[in-house]
Amino acid sequence: MSLARGGSGLPPTGSSSGVGRDSISRKHRRGSRESVLPTAYKVHLNSLFKEIENEFSHLYLENVRLKEQIQMLEKGNIDREKEDDTDGFDINVIKSFTKKNFPKTRHKLKAQTSKIVSSFKTSAISCSFVKEYKGHRDGIWDVCVSNVNSPLVGTASADQTAVIWGADTGKCIMRYTGHQGSVNSIKFHPVQDLVLTSSGDGTAHVWKTTALGESASHPGLRIHSSEESAESSDDGGENPGEIILRGYVVSTPLVVLSGHQNVVVAADWLAGGDQVVTASWDRTANLWDVGSQTLLHSLAGHDMELTGAACHPTQRLLVTSSKDSTFRLWDFRESIHSVSVFQGHTESVSCAAFSRSEHIVSGSDDRTVKVWDLRNMRAPLTNIQTDSQVNKLAINSSGMIAIPQDNRNVTIFDISGAKLLRLPRDSRKCHMRMVSSVAWAQDGEGWRSQANLFSAGFDRLALGWKVKSKDEPSSGSAGKVKVKEASY
Repeated sequence: MSLARGGSGLPPTGSSSGVGRDSISRKHRRGSRESVLPTAYKVHLNSLFKEIENEFSHLYLENVRLKEQIQMLEKGNIDREKEDDTDGFDINVIKSFTKKNFPKTRHKLKAQTSKIVSSFKTSAISCSFVKEYKGHRDGIWDVCVSNVNSPLVGTASADQTAVIWGADTGKCIMRYTGHQGSVNSIKFHPVQDLVLTSSGDGTAHVWKTTALGESASHPGLRIHSSEESAESSDDGGENPGEIILRGYVVSTPLVVLSGHQNVVVAADWLAGGDQVVTASWDRTANLWDVGSQTLLHSLAGHDMELTGAACHPTQRLLVTSSKDSTFRLWDFRESIHSVSVFQGHTESVSCAAFSRSEHIVSGSDDRTVKVWDLRNMRAPLTNIQTDSQVNKLAINSSGMIAIPQDNRNVTIFDISGAKLLRLPRDSRKCHMRMVSSVAWAQDGEGWRSQANLFSAGFDRLALGWKVKSKDEPSSGSAGKVKVKEASY
């Protein structure tokens, strides 16, 4: 809750009341007794602070008591009488505190206490709005970024189009109109001027990002003229005041991958860029060879519709998520591929993504995000509780996880589960409906745009944000925000 700055009851400048500048300054620093808050608010705040104080008092006393009991057990000075009087503390728990497992227990207690205290610390990073990408006629399902030639942002929309934007200018460079259904995902090729999109029409398309200098007579390519009216737009001119996206319009794909029996909800490039994976509501994922447009593997096993598919940035690994509350890890590093099934959520798994290290991060409608270690997937390393259902999250190379949610918020956590910040909502430059997807830009000098985090939502907007450490200079490149990963 932010308090108004005015209403302090200070005398006007030049007043002869005897209150000097020093006393006024001290009054501002210490706070005036003449609070502008209504009495009901003050009473409510006092009760909340009292509850917090009581809670920490209980925690402190409990930790002191546990510490004393553990110290007594270490020294072997517990007698039979004290064993019978444990103040309600389970005797079996006391017996479990042996010298063998004491260091582990002490570490766990310390970690839990540190987690409570860390929630009150000021975040080491900050975030500010940079750019708005506006022009879609329906909600945006996905956003991605590329820096092959210049900083580009791609968006996939329910208006059956995908758009390429200049990251710095916010202008539409190209619009793809080749799909006959909602465009559900978009991915730039890692090294080539190619884009992969998936759609509700049951197909995935590969198309080329044409340079602005190419001729408008290129097959399947045209430019909106400045004289085009809203009446010539796809919506029949129902909203004549809408923005018409001007730029190259591409309608002919280079490659069409068709074979699914239902909506294709996601598609991604497998490491190397010669193959792609598609995920569908027909409960299967397909692995395709792009050059020959042939189906290499049909990946079956999920009990319900798939919600997403993502590939590891450097290894031939992919993960599929499903409404059946599981996600599956598919390993194509050997000639005979293997699959592992993971049940860690209680509701639909909305997304799963790889970090550039050895982690998988999964998000769910059960309002949790879980971090898994690829080297030991028996149980999640970290459980993050969110305020709403989780949509398509993203992890940067520094280990920061951006989590878009149904409640219009985007929160950022580190890989160890510590909350870093929430994207600002104190201005008009924020999402007003569900945030469906986020994407991080590349770290370091390779990324030449100021914004390094992009979000997209069903308010038809994509937004660019600058996330940086608070000690980072405001000038220069986007820089690399360093977040130390926890050691496990």
